[in-house]
Amino acid sequence: MGKLNISYAEAIKQIEEILDKIESEELDVDELSNKVKKAADLLKLCKMKLHETEEDIRKILDEMETNAS
Repeated sequence: MGKLNISYAEAIKQIEEILDKIESEELDVDELSNKVKKAADLLKLCKMKLHETEEDIRKILDEMETNAS
């Protein structure tokens, strides 16, 4: 799957839609495989975005602490 360029909120929405389809058994076996792969890619994207946000916040807090000293 190519590089995903969507927001965190959109990725979560798509994951939820995939889960709903899986839970309602709307997918055939071929679709299921593709949807699970897409969900895995979306989860990786979400994890990356959360990690980047955590790092950004850590940097900001460190700068604030340094400037307060």
